[in-house]
Amino acid sequence: MRTAVVTGGGSGIGAALVRALVADGAYVVCADLDLDAASAVASSASGPGTAVARQVDVTSSAAVEEAVAAVVTEHGRIDLMFNNAGITWLGATESLSLAQWNAIIDVNIRGVVHGVHAAYPRMIAQGGGHIVNTASMGGLMAAGLMTSYVTTKHAVVGLSLALRTEGAAHDVGVTVVCPAAVDTPILDKGEIGPFRGRDFYLEGQGVKRPVDPDVLARRVLAAVAANEAIVIEPRQARIAWRVGRLAPMFVNRMATRFIAKQRAQAS
Repeated sequence: MRTAVVTGGGSGIGAALVRALVADGAYVVCADLDLDAASAVASSASGPGTAVARQVDVTSSAAVEEAVAAVVTEHGRIDLMFNNAGITWLGATESLSLAQWNAIIDVNIRGVVHGVHAAYPRMIAQGGGHIVNTASMGGLMAAGLMTSYVTTKHAVVGLSLALRTEGAAHDVGVTVVCPAAVDTPILDKGEIGPFRGRDFYLEGQGVKRPVDPDVLARRVLAAVAANEAIVIEPRQARIAWRVGRLAPMFVNRMATRFIAKQRAQAS
């Protein structure tokens, strides 16, 4: 039975990953700051696998270390580490407080670093494993009114692709997940000022409807099995990414117009 730790497992993409892993027969630690939410997900996941809930604050390196160490102590190894926990702020950059900047950096960057620090050396020692870091299309492309989020998700993409080049020598795979808007509670959180998340994320990423988190989770597990570097969903997002690579300044101009439209609508 493979072992896995999923941070941010109490909702959204994390909860979907827990469900998919249990259905696939894995032993999963559903780690979340909200223990009640993690417990609800763990108890509702069905399949040949098993899920247990654990309260983990990813901004605490000790908490993440203890969660991974407990799995290794009990099962002898950690096969899969999903660094998924994340937050967002939507609003004008000048409206962000330094506390908000620090909070998103702590969760979205340091939270991933803590997961890598806890799992990667153990995976090297055991002769293999796989790390999955949840980023976003915001980690591949950039638009304003979510500057802090884009900053952190670009860091996660860079960390993941760099680590992948090192991990290959140790049979440790690394995959970074970069979906467009996913139908999770994060779409309706983190708003600052007059801007509203769900419509902003859908229109800004050129998708008509958000990605189903359970569909995304199954796609991620398939990518892990195939040792893919990047997961981009849905198809429209992959097209936008390719256009951005070929014509970055064209995409930048389009993003500038989109931001101007959002400001006009909010005024």
